[in-house]
Amino acid sequence: MHFDALQISQILDYPLLADSSVMTLLEVFTDTRKPILGGLFIALQGENFNGDLFAESALEQGAAMAIVQRWRGQNIPVGKAVLEVPDTLLALQTLARAWRSELTIPIVCITGSNGKTSTKDFTRSVLSQVFSVNATQGNFNNHIGLPLSVLATQNHHTAGVFEIGMNHAGELAPLCEIAQPDLGIITNIGTAHIEFLGSKEAIAEEKSTLARCLSEKFYFATPSDCEYNDYFENHSKAQMITVGFADESVRAENIQADAKGTNFDLVIEGQAPQRTYIPVLGKHMVTNALLAAALGWKLGLNSEQISQGLSSVQLTSGRLRRLEWQGIILLDDTYNANPESMQAAINTLCEMPIPPNGKRIAVLGKMGELGIHATEAHRQIGQLAAEKGLQLIAVGAGSEEIAKTAQSPYFPDTSSAADWLKQNAQSGDIVLFKGSRSAAIEKILQTSFPDAC
Repeated sequence: MHFDALQISQILDYPLLADSSVMTLLEVFTDTRKPILGGLFIALQGENFNGDLFAESALEQGAAMAIVQRWRGQNIPVGKAVLEVPDTLLALQTLARAWRSELTIPIVCITGSNGKTSTKDFTRSVLSQVFSVNATQGNFNNHIGLPLSVLATQNHHTAGVFEIGMNHAGELAPLCEIAQPDLGIITNIGTAHIEFLGSKEAIAEEKSTLARCLSEKFYFATPSDCEYNDYFENHSKAQMITVGFADESVRAENIQADAKGTNFDLVIEGQAPQRTYIPVLGKHMVTNALLAAALGWKLGLNSEQISQGLSSVQLTSGRLRRLEWQGIILLDDTYNANPESMQAAINTLCEMPIPPNGKRIAVLGKMGELGIHATEAHRQIGQLAAEKGLQLIAVGAGSEEIAKTAQSPYFPDTSSAADWLKQNAQSGDIVLFKGSRSAAIEKILQTSFPDAC
């Protein structure tokens, strides 16, 4: 962002509390534990916090300006600026929209029930072969994280890659208004957040918001096996590209997995196939890589550049990260979980080779936000694990149905599960860790194998 205090005042249409000689503000922050010298502090409000109480401290720590709902400090320091607004969150979003309108670079937005962050990581890595890319940090993809990501786009950036997420109907439209994407990716339609939206059809309708907002000049990519592709295509002016494993314009052929990653032939229409390696396991991860490849192709990269970008990806922690400890392979997929991502992780575990004395162990927690579908969804995961012959333990409240269906051990807390794992995991085993954020399955990994993390 390159606005000065007066411009910010004009954009938000509220007067500065004091005259200021504040120069251009390049960065925005909302947490005084991470102050930015010369930055703009926006005092967000929440049920358990009031950012106004920290505004004076932010200025004292080096911020050049603060946007508050009510200034609670003493005299405003010389050379600093303060702006009072009725709603600081709305101010943040308004500034992001204003800054986005100043940008003339391609913006990619990514949504879907699963794989958003991994697909964002692949897309950032691919585009970085040619562009200077600003991308969402972690999964900072909501009504606060997205505007902060947009405002972090600076003049030297030549492309933006932003993840957009939702829990309820109507949440994607304002995010699309802020990001104003040129291109999009819909990773899939699953049952994540079905508790709040009620059905997969409603989830598809909400995710289609991204496709609907794109112009006829641009593109969006989806997997070819998504059952809602006809709906997306019929509700978007943009051109749809499908990716997959058969005759799609962007596809993977001759897939081979090793102990650490996946090799495949990247085939892009009109270009020579490129043997490509991604440092992560799972066919669903190959799909995520292909989605990134499709948009790289449409933004002018050739297959060699795209292949290099996919191979050099740095995936966000907790997304099927592979670790090792004393001959035990550990699969850290603890960031979150829903039925589709849980099934994909289990399938990936079962595809990995093990020595004759090795075991495949799944350490699973609950899946959240499933509402009335929760019991059946957990039962299906337990049944799948049993059918695959996994050694399974279920951990924590909400995962009981997994253990019951699979007839496997259940542990009420992470510490007892860690004790069991220390005693039962041995060299040659592969251990998968998976559960929703609230299940905190990563604590079992950290406690059982601290040197591996």
